[in-house]
Amino acid sequence: MSDQIERARTFHALHVKGDPVVLYNVWDPGSAKIVEKAGARAIATGSWPVAAAFGFADAEKIPLDLALDNFRRIVAAVELPATMDLEGGYGVEPQVVAKTITRALEAGAVGFNFEDQIVGGSGLHDIALQVKRIEATAAAVKASGVPAFINARTDIFLKAKPDEHSEALLDAVERAHAYEKAGAHGFFAPGLGNEALIEKLCKATALPVNIIALAHVPPRQRLAELGVARVSHGPVPYRQMTEWLEEKARQAISG
Repeated sequence: MSDQIERARTFHALHVKGDPVVLYNVWDPGSAKIVEKAGARAIATGSWPVAAAFGFADAEKIPLDLALDNFRRIVAAVELPATMDLEGGYGVEPQVVAKTITRALEAGAVGFNFEDQIVGGSGLHDIALQVKRIEATAAAVKASGVPAFINARTDIFLKAKPDEHSEALLDAVERAHAYEKAGAHGFFAPGLGNEALIEKLCKATALPVNIIALAHVPPRQRLAELGVARVSHGPVPYRQMTEWLEEKARQAISG
């Protein structure tokens, strides 16, 4: 427990606006060890690559027991803090989410992504409901004794078209403020790539902002200048790896 607490404190300290921690997302113990060897300061899973590696689709299709067992093995394989992508917490009701969070903490997590989209449905949870879900998450974290990092994710920019992002920013800022009051430690805005909007978001919230490094997103150094505190890579590493593997397999089979 003491080691997990120290790792959690270390992970919190890595989130600095203007000096973002880079999380090159992994999916199993082997990939985690490779990323650690590459010089990472922390390890993060991504729900999509973890599910895909086990033959499942994303959106909580991989059984929670399997996802937790995989994460437990990742924690045991590395010396770094490890954060888990828990999607929507495998349930809608706050008490269900709290149980999921507790199990993730027991598996060794020192942080987790927790999103506001309706998993398996459409749109986002109402802010009032999502606040209750984050409050339940924060309560579970407090009860555990591990100061885990709650990275509250909004999918508003993934749901909106790029030309709608300026308007969506208003809703995102409102959610950031509400999530912070509910106990979140970070704000994750995947899909946002416009420099001006990223800078506005970083200035509008005291929470460390997490941006995902997709093709349309500025490079890490520019994100740092805009005030970003965390840069993750989501499914990109896994997709690039599978493309390489398929090409090498084709060459071997046909050669």
